[in-house]
Amino acid sequence: MEKCRVLVVGGTGYLGKRLVKASLAEGHETYILNRAEIGVDIDKVQMLLSFKEQGAHLVSGSFTDHQSLVKAIKLVDVVICTISGVHIRSHQILLQLKLIDAIKEAGNVKRFLPSEFGTDPARMEDALEPGRVTFDDKMIVRKAIEDAQIPFTYISANCFAGYFLGGLCQPGKILPSRDSVVLLGDGNKKAIYVEEDDIAMYTIKTIDDPRTLNKTVYLRPPKNILSQREVVEIWEKLIGKELQKSSIPKEEFLASLKGLEYAEQVGLIHYYHVCYEGCLTNFEIGNDAVEASELYPEIKYTTVEEYMKRYL
Repeated sequence: MEKCRVLVVGGTGYLGKRLVKASLAEGHETYILNRAEIGVDIDKVQMLLSFKEQGAHLVSGSFTDHQSLVKAIKLVDVVICTISGVHIRSHQILLQLKLIDAIKEAGNVKRFLPSEFGTDPARMEDALEPGRVTFDDKMIVRKAIEDAQIPFTYISANCFAGYFLGGLCQPGKILPSRDSVVLLGDGNKKAIYVEEDDIAMYTIKTIDDPRTLNKTVYLRPPKNILSQREVVEIWEKLIGKELQKSSIPKEEFLASLKGLEYAEQVGLIHYYHVCYEGCLTNFEIGNDAVEASELYPEIKYTTVEEYMKRYL
């Protein structure tokens, strides 16, 4: 079967660059939307040129130029968007409404994967303010996709390993301490951690798969469903030393948000739902969704222990 042609929007971003690499590795004709908004960011320009040398096609387009988006979309079968939804960087989720309009006009797209890749927003109706804005905006995008009858796949990748494991699941930390750790609550709520290159590979596997059409795909590698305490224990085993532990109760954690910048509050509310409520693992997937490691057992995903070894 001929492989589909893929357009990655946000191909120089944290996850987008990994999706470009995975798409090329899987033999897809891969296009990257080269947005004028990149300005004079020389690192991103060099990355685009590197991808071009590896066989990717650069195609000009901008969210401020509808016809440029339509023209780019007509070149491909699948559109994957990875623009930022992380407030500490930038929050551009609703820009995808312009992309949806262009996909609808182009009329040729067989699959659209919007910028999701985290907690499933459909399960976060009771999320706290202001963190719920991320989920609300993603649901607005989902409604627009489904109203336009655009074929889709939603990827729920749960916790990015780099953000969570590096800091032993402590907000604001990306390197593991060899001395101490603060547990969120009792530290026993399970979460799910997925290495970013694995997220990209699982995602690319879905785009030609009829089993994932108009479905949510959950990334739940079995060995990576762990509590914060279990993550800490893995690190302690690797360094041969027990960390000094303290904990922050739920009420104290929420009280600490007052007075923080808006973007920080949004991110910390996400930590709250993951680490205090266990929102990633307190439900069954059900028949309207599928699980990636079951669909693609050939992918040898990175376990938490394997991932943590890089910090030794």
